[in-house]
Amino acid sequence: MLRKRRSAADEPFLLIRSSPSDSPTGRRITGHRREDWHNLIYVFAGLLTADTERGSWLAPPTWAFWAPAGAVHALRIVSASRYCTLYVRPDPAHDLPTQCCALAVSPMLRELIARTIEVGMLDQRDAVEAAMATLILSELSRAGPPPFTLPQPVSDQTRRAAQLLASDAPPTLAAVARVVGLGARTLERRFHAETGLTPGRWRQQRKMMISLERIASGEPVKAAAAAAGFASASAYVAAFRKVFGATPARYFAAP
Repeated sequence: MLRKRRSAADEPFLLIRSSPSDSPTGRRITGHRREDWHNLIYVFAGLLTADTERGSWLAPPTWAFWAPAGAVHALRIVSASRYCTLYVRPDPAHDLPTQCCALAVSPMLRELIARTIEVGMLDQRDAVEAAMATLILSELSRAGPPPFTLPQPVSDQTRRAAQLLASDAPPTLAAVARVVGLGARTLERRFHAETGLTPGRWRQQRKMMISLERIASGEPVKAAAAAAGFASASAYVAAFRKVFGATPARYFAAP
């Protein structure tokens, strides 16, 4: 089906616009924002990461990244990806996320996104397109946040601590605390208050996210397990399931 052509006169009546993309591995889209439209970035195939000042998110197939209007976000294509950005007109009547986050995409929402790409834009003057937009917004408001967010601390000392914890050979928590000028227990309390994770759990979560990128790039699970510090692939898969809610193979499975 051909995408409908629209003119500037149609703009006030558009509820959702779509922009499909194909990007090669390694492409980076620097920090940007849309002041007048919410962004929903859905990945049909591949893997991308989204970064903001407050956190990082993974978006494999069956997940999407949400950036409300005005939110600055950067994207990195981890493996060659086919994805689509839906630009959603803000409407106070709909209970949509007010912060950047990752959202689970139901089979129904996936088909609605695919249909929107075919049409191009959803116009409120068209009864069918208006109904599609209503269903999309309804599905978005029901989608719960997934467990694979890597929140970033906000204060200078805890941000510095996160940088040290993310190094290839991270020092002990006590050493990190000394470098940033805090006691170990104070650092742990502040880190948990700002991220919801202890420093040790944050470091493990980061390793798991990096290991997922390795798998998406074609590396075997055994190599990803070793990179994440696990002695065996089975131990890694068990920990992966605990963090992400699925095995690595099912994580990338289509709905």
